[in-house]
Amino acid sequence: MADTIKIASWNINSVRFRIDIVTRFLREAMPDILCLQETKVMDGDFPESVFHALGYRHIALHGQRMHHGVAIISKHPLAADERFDWQANREARHIGVRLANGLRLENVYVPAGGDVPDRDLNPKFGQKLDFLERMTRWSESCTGPTLLVGDFNIAPLESDVWSHKQLLDVVSHTPIEVTALADLQAAGDWIDLGRQFVPPPARLYTWWSYRAKDWAASDRGRRLDHMWASKDVASAATAHHVFEEARSWLKPSDHIPIMTEFAL
Repeated sequence: MADTIKIASWNINSVRFRIDIVTRFLREAMPDILCLQETKVMDGDFPESVFHALGYRHIALHGQRMHHGVAIISKHPLAADERFDWQANREARHIGVRLANGLRLENVYVPAGGDVPDRDLNPKFGQKLDFLERMTRWSESCTGPTLLVGDFNIAPLESDVWSHKQLLDVVSHTPIEVTALADLQAAGDWIDLGRQFVPPPARLYTWWSYRAKDWAASDRGRRLDHMWASKDVASAATAHHVFEEARSWLKPSDHIPIMTEFAL
């Protein structure tokens, strides 16, 4: 019989500031592994003891003071710790590990890209596109069972945003970003697990702006957080969960956790 493993991903927007809801999620959802983005903390200041107390004894970190940062917290041993500089400026936006069963787990935080979708007027947008291009080149040579998760900062489908027409010129849903993400997906023949379990045109969001006074009532969401799997891993996926309720927890992130269960 295959073992069941639950892997979650969450842009937490400061792990220390939101440690209470992180621990709540771990207790309630009980993932085996949690991939965090935007941890905003140096490795030496990461609250490892909190996770150790909950049974997560294996932690891989790639931190940065006040900005960015990614981490993988696990109940299972982690090996082959790697950090790719897809941003080409040493920002802490990726960490990759391998599990004992051979699964490769890649945790990434793609740049948001600023406000203007023009690389000439907005260098941050150009950095985002270049980041995706470097990921695409890596993806072309990626082999073996792999799970790619994180905050991709792109909502590719019309049903991934609250208004396709109104967001066509808004960074995260512009045609050039959607095309870049499609190229990345094609390069690795990745399976989008969110949409494997919730096929379009069903609504599926993972992010709501802090600007909304009542995020649930306005429901102006976007699906910025993703889990992509190689075909062999996708075939082992048995369930996918989207924790919208976490957006209403005390001191919430603007992102919510997502989690997939696998029979590996």
